[in-house]
Amino acid sequence: MEYRYGSHTIYKIQYHFVFVTKYRYQVLKGEVGLHVRELIRQTCQAFEIDIIKGVVSSDHIHLLVSAPPNLAPSEIMRRIKGRSSAKLFESFPELKRRYWGRHFWARGYFCVTSGELTEEMIKEYLEHHFEPRGDDNFKTES
Repeated sequence: MEYRYGSHTIYKIQYHFVFVTKYRYQVLKGEVGLHVRELIRQTCQAFEIDIIKGVVSSDHIHLLVSAPPNLAPSEIMRRIKGRSSAKLFESFPELKRRYWGRHFWARGYFCVTSGELTEEMIKEYLEHHFEPRGDDNFKTES
């Protein structure tokens, strides 16, 4: 994955998300699974989020995305889960019987950042970038 460019930024921000259906009901099969995949693609495209990899399982979704720096992970999940939930209920009215509270997704989600640099690589770079000055973890050049 290459760096992405904004009007004043160069970035490579990747998130791995996992989110589940409410009560872990296994409803993401067949047409529902295909439709939720398309809804997520459309939502990501609208917000300039690139899907690097994704898997729709019967009761959860894994997404590895590259997102612009102006979108927080919570905002990405709010957009994806909110839009897909509303559209799924529109397209598949039978889901309303199972999800009577109009909440298709469980409340939380898993998110972890991913990238090419490890924490050790960053620490090593910063350790040797400036002259050491004692035990200070936040150094200055002068």
